[in-house]
Amino acid sequence: MRILISNDDGVHAQGLKALYKELKKLGQVWVVAPLEEKSTTGHSLTIHKPLRLIPMGPNFYGVSGSPADCVYLGIREVIGGMPDLVVSGINRGANLGQDVYYSGTVSAAREACILGIPSLAVSLVVDFKKRKPELDLHYDTAAKVALRVLRNLKSSPLPVHTMLNLNVPDIEMKDLKGVKAVRQGFRFYSGSILRRRDHRGKDYYWVGGQYKGFRKEVDTDCFVVETGYASITPIKLDSTDFSCLKKMEQDGIRGFPK
Repeated sequence: MRILISNDDGVHAQGLKALYKELKKLGQVWVVAPLEEKSTTGHSLTIHKPLRLIPMGPNFYGVSGSPADCVYLGIREVIGGMPDLVVSGINRGANLGQDVYYSGTVSAAREACILGIPSLAVSLVVDFKKRKPELDLHYDTAAKVALRVLRNLKSSPLPVHTMLNLNVPDIEMKDLKGVKAVRQGFRFYSGSILRRRDHRGKDYYWVGGQYKGFRKEVDTDCFVVETGYASITPIKLDSTDFSCLKKMEQDGIRGFPK
Protein backbone atom coordinates (compact mmCIF):
# COMPACT_ATOMS: atom_id res chain seq x y z
CA MET A 1 0.00 0.00 0.00
CA ARG A 2 1.26 3.48 -0.92
CA ILE A 3 0.45 6.25 1.57
CA LEU A 4 1.04 10.00 1.37
CA ILE A 5 1.11 11.95 4.66
CA SER A 6 0.80 15.72 5.04
CA ASN A 7 -0.30 18.19 7.73
CA ASP A 8 -0.60 21.89 8.52
CA ASP A 9 1.65 22.06 11.60
CA GLY A 10 4.79 21.67 9.52
CA VAL A 11 7.24 19.00 8.50
CA HIS A 12 8.94 18.96 11.93
CA ALA A 13 5.72 18.53 13.96
CA GLN A 14 5.53 15.82 16.64
CA GLY A 15 2.11 14.71 15.45
CA LEU A 16 3.44 14.06 11.96
CA LYS A 17 6.25 11.91 13.35
CA ALA A 18 3.84 9.84 15.45
CA LEU A 19 1.58 9.26 12.45
CA TYR A 20 4.50 8.30 10.22
CA LYS A 21 5.68 5.75 12.78
CA GLU A 22 2.30 3.99 12.87
CA LEU A 23 1.42 4.14 9.18
CA LYS A 24 4.69 2.47 8.15
CA LYS A 25 2.98 -0.70 9.41
CA LEU A 26 0.58 -0.47 6.44
CA GLY A 27 3.06 -0.05 3.61
CA GLN A 28 5.30 2.46 1.84
CA VAL A 29 4.93 6.00 3.19
CA TRP A 30 5.88 9.40 1.79
CA VAL A 31 5.75 12.62 3.81
CA VAL A 32 5.20 15.93 2.01
CA ALA A 33 4.40 18.70 4.49
CA PRO A 34 4.76 22.50 4.81
CA LEU A 35 8.14 23.87 5.79
CA GLU A 36 6.35 26.24 8.19
CA GLU A 37 3.15 26.04 10.22
CA LYS A 38 0.08 26.65 8.05
CA SER A 39 -2.76 26.29 10.57
CA THR A 40 -6.19 27.71 9.61
CA THR A 41 -5.08 28.40 6.05
CA GLY A 42 -8.11 26.55 4.68
CA HIS A 43 -8.10 25.03 1.22
CA SER A 44 -5.68 27.27 -0.68
CA LEU A 45 -3.39 26.55 -3.60
CA THR A 46 -0.40 28.81 -4.25
CA ILE A 47 -0.61 30.20 -7.79
CA HIS A 48 0.94 33.67 -7.39
CA LYS A 49 4.50 32.57 -6.58
CA PRO A 50 6.76 29.55 -7.16
CA LEU A 51 6.99 26.71 -4.65
CA ARG A 52 10.08 24.98 -3.33
CA LEU A 53 10.17 21.21 -2.75
CA ILE A 54 12.97 20.47 -0.27
CA PRO A 55 14.22 16.90 0.40
CA MET A 56 14.46 16.35 4.17
CA GLY A 57 15.37 12.65 4.20
CA PRO A 58 14.29 9.38 2.56
CA ASN A 59 10.69 9.87 1.33
CA PHE A 60 10.48 13.08 3.43
CA TYR A 61 9.91 16.49 1.82
CA GLY A 62 9.12 20.03 2.91
CA VAL A 63 7.15 22.44 0.74
CA SER A 64 7.10 26.24 0.87
CA GLY A 65 3.34 26.30 0.51
CA SER A 66 -0.03 25.24 1.88
CA PRO A 67 -1.20 21.77 2.94
CA ALA A 68 -3.19 21.44 -0.29
CA ASP A 69 -0.04 22.41 -2.23
CA CYS A 70 1.78 19.59 -0.45
CA VAL A 71 -0.74 16.96 -1.53
CA TYR A 72 -0.79 18.38 -5.07
CA LEU A 73 3.02 18.23 -5.36
CA GLY A 74 3.30 14.99 -3.42
CA ILE A 75 1.12 13.13 -5.89
CA ARG A 76 2.38 14.72 -9.10
CA GLU A 77 6.08 15.32 -8.36
CA VAL A 78 7.17 13.09 -5.48
CA ILE A 79 5.24 9.85 -5.92
CA GLY A 80 4.51 10.41 -9.58
CA GLY A 81 1.13 8.71 -9.38
CA MET A 82 -1.91 8.14 -7.24
CA PRO A 83 -1.29 6.76 -3.74
CA ASP A 84 -3.75 4.33 -2.18
CA LEU A 85 -4.35 6.65 0.80
CA VAL A 86 -3.71 10.21 1.86
CA VAL A 87 -3.63 10.97 5.59
CA SER A 88 -3.28 14.45 7.07
CA GLY A 89 -2.18 15.17 10.64
CA ILE A 90 -1.87 14.64 13.45
CA ASN A 91 -3.09 18.18 14.04
CA ARG A 92 -2.25 19.89 17.33
CA GLY A 93 -5.80 20.80 18.30
CA ALA A 94 -9.33 19.75 17.40
CA ASN A 95 -10.99 20.08 14.01
CA LEU A 96 -14.61 19.73 15.08
CA GLY A 97 -17.82 21.17 13.72
CA GLN A 98 -17.28 24.07 11.32
CA ASP A 99 -13.52 24.03 12.03
CA VAL A 100 -13.24 21.84 8.93
CA TYR A 101 -13.74 24.91 6.72
CA TYR A 102 -10.73 26.72 8.18
CA SER A 103 -8.47 23.75 8.81
CA GLY A 104 -5.33 23.22 6.77
CA THR A 105 -5.25 19.65 8.07
CA VAL A 106 -8.69 18.88 6.65
CA SER A 107 -7.90 20.73 3.41
CA ALA A 108 -4.97 18.40 2.69
CA ALA A 109 -7.29 15.38 3.01
CA ARG A 110 -9.94 17.20 0.96
CA GLU A 111 -7.47 17.83 -1.87
CA ALA A 112 -6.95 14.07 -2.12
CA CYS A 113 -10.71 13.53 -1.89
CA ILE A 114 -11.18 15.82 -4.92
CA LEU A 115 -8.87 13.50 -6.84
CA GLY A 116 -10.90 10.45 -5.79
CA ILE A 117 -8.28 9.14 -3.34
CA PRO A 118 -9.47 7.75 0.05
CA SER A 119 -8.32 10.23 2.68
CA LEU A 120 -8.35 10.83 6.42
CA ALA A 121 -7.76 13.97 8.51
CA VAL A 122 -6.53 13.26 12.07
CA SER A 123 -6.58 15.74 14.97
CA LEU A 124 -5.71 15.56 18.66
CA VAL A 125 -8.22 17.42 20.84
CA VAL A 126 -5.80 19.47 22.95
CA ASP A 127 -6.87 21.67 25.86
CA PHE A 128 -4.71 24.73 25.21
CA LYS A 129 -5.53 26.21 28.62
CA LYS A 130 -3.44 23.50 30.30
CA ARG A 131 -0.28 24.47 28.36
CA LYS A 132 1.17 20.96 28.34
CA PRO A 133 4.66 20.43 26.85
CA GLU A 134 4.53 19.12 23.29
CA LEU A 135 6.15 15.82 24.23
CA ASP A 136 3.44 15.20 26.87
CA LEU A 137 0.61 15.29 24.32
CA HIS A 138 -0.85 11.89 23.40
CA TYR A 139 -0.16 11.86 19.68
CA ASP A 140 0.53 8.14 19.97
CA THR A 141 -3.12 7.55 20.90
CA ALA A 142 -4.38 9.42 17.85
CA ALA A 143 -1.91 7.58 15.60
CA LYS A 144 -3.04 4.17 16.87
CA VAL A 145 -6.71 5.06 16.36
CA ALA A 146 -5.94 6.31 12.85
CA LEU A 147 -4.24 3.01 12.03
CA ARG A 148 -7.31 1.06 13.16
CA VAL A 149 -9.62 3.27 11.10
CA LEU A 150 -7.51 2.81 7.98
CA ARG A 151 -7.39 -0.96 8.44
CA ASN A 152 -11.19 -0.97 8.58
CA LEU A 153 -11.32 0.79 5.20
CA LYS A 154 -10.08 -2.41 3.54
CA SER A 155 -13.36 -4.14 4.33
CA SER A 156 -15.55 -1.04 4.21
CA PRO A 157 -14.19 1.34 1.55
CA LEU A 158 -15.31 4.95 1.31
CA PRO A 159 -17.57 6.24 -1.46
CA VAL A 160 -15.73 8.32 -4.05
CA HIS A 161 -15.46 12.00 -3.04
CA THR A 162 -16.08 11.26 0.64
CA MET A 163 -13.31 11.69 3.23
CA LEU A 164 -13.07 10.99 6.96
CA ASN A 165 -12.44 13.46 9.77
CA LEU A 166 -11.07 11.88 12.96
CA ASN A 167 -10.73 13.68 16.30
CA VAL A 168 -9.12 11.91 19.25
CA PRO A 169 -9.08 13.10 22.90
CA ASP A 170 -5.68 13.90 24.39
CA ILE A 171 -5.62 10.87 26.70
CA GLU A 172 -3.79 7.58 26.99
CA MET A 173 -4.97 4.76 24.75
CA LYS A 174 -6.12 2.70 27.73
CA ASP A 175 -8.44 5.53 28.82
CA LEU A 176 -10.11 5.97 25.42
CA LYS A 177 -13.70 4.66 25.56
CA GLY A 178 -13.87 3.87 21.85
CA VAL A 179 -14.65 5.46 18.49
CA LYS A 180 -18.09 6.77 17.50
CA ALA A 181 -19.27 7.61 13.98
CA VAL A 182 -21.19 10.89 14.32
CA ARG A 183 -22.17 14.02 12.40
CA GLN A 184 -20.53 17.43 12.58
CA GLY A 185 -21.46 19.63 15.50
CA PHE A 186 -21.22 23.38 15.90
CA ARG A 187 -18.61 25.24 17.95
CA PHE A 188 -18.79 28.76 19.38
CA TYR A 189 -15.94 31.31 19.31
CA SER A 190 -15.78 34.80 20.78
CA GLY A 191 -14.96 36.41 17.44
CA SER A 192 -12.85 39.02 19.21
CA ILE A 193 -10.11 41.00 17.49
CA LEU A 194 -7.08 42.33 19.34
CA ARG A 195 -5.89 45.75 18.22
CA ARG A 196 -2.32 46.83 18.91
CA ARG A 197 -0.16 49.79 17.91
CA ASP A 198 3.32 49.50 16.41
CA HIS A 199 6.32 51.73 17.16
CA ARG A 200 5.26 54.14 14.40
CA GLY A 201 1.84 54.66 15.92
CA LYS A 202 -0.06 52.60 13.36
CA ASP A 203 -2.68 50.04 14.33
CA TYR A 204 -2.35 46.32 13.61
CA TYR A 205 -4.70 43.44 14.45
CA TRP A 206 -4.70 39.85 15.70
CA VAL A 207 -7.68 37.92 14.31
CA GLY A 208 -9.08 34.81 16.02
CA GLY A 209 -11.38 34.59 19.01
CA GLN A 210 -11.35 32.18 21.93
CA TYR A 211 -13.22 28.89 21.99
CA LYS A 212 -16.47 29.25 23.96
CA GLY A 213 -18.03 25.78 23.80
CA PHE A 214 -20.34 23.86 21.48
CA ARG A 215 -24.00 23.28 20.74
CA LYS A 216 -25.20 20.59 23.15
CA GLU A 217 -26.30 17.86 20.74
CA VAL A 218 -25.38 14.31 21.76
CA ASP A 219 -24.95 12.82 18.27
CA THR A 220 -22.13 15.16 17.21
CA ASP A 221 -18.34 15.10 17.06
CA CYS A 222 -18.12 17.93 19.60
CA PHE A 223 -20.12 16.00 22.18
CA VAL A 224 -18.49 12.56 21.92
CA VAL A 225 -14.91 13.81 22.33
CA GLU A 226 -16.02 15.60 25.50
CA THR A 227 -17.20 12.24 26.87
CA GLY A 228 -13.96 10.35 26.21
CA TYR A 229 -14.58 8.92 22.73
CA ALA A 230 -12.84 9.57 19.44
CA SER A 231 -15.17 10.91 16.75
CA ILE A 232 -15.16 9.87 13.11
CA THR A 233 -17.22 11.86 10.61
CA PRO A 234 -17.59 11.20 6.86
CA ILE A 235 -17.52 14.44 4.87
CA LYS A 236 -18.77 14.77 1.28
CA LEU A 237 -17.46 17.22 -1.29
CA ASP A 238 -21.02 17.95 -2.41
CA SER A 239 -22.33 20.38 0.21
CA THR A 240 -25.68 21.02 -1.50
CA ASP A 241 -28.59 21.52 0.89
CA PHE A 242 -31.02 19.16 -0.84
CA SER A 243 -34.00 19.95 1.40
CA CYS A 244 -33.59 23.65 0.61
CA LEU A 245 -33.11 22.87 -3.07
CA LYS A 246 -36.33 20.86 -3.14
CA LYS A 247 -38.23 23.70 -1.50
CA MET A 248 -36.81 26.18 -4.03
CA GLU A 249 -37.98 23.93 -6.85
CA GLN A 250 -41.43 23.64 -5.31
CA ASP A 251 -41.62 27.41 -4.90
CA GLY A 252 -40.70 27.94 -8.55
CA ILE A 253 -37.43 29.72 -7.76
CA ARG A 254 -35.30 27.42 -9.92
CA GLY A 255 -34.65 28.98 -13.34
CA PHE A 256 -36.17 32.12 -14.82
CA PRO A 257 -39.92 32.59 -15.22
CA LYS A 258 -41.21 32.24 -18.74
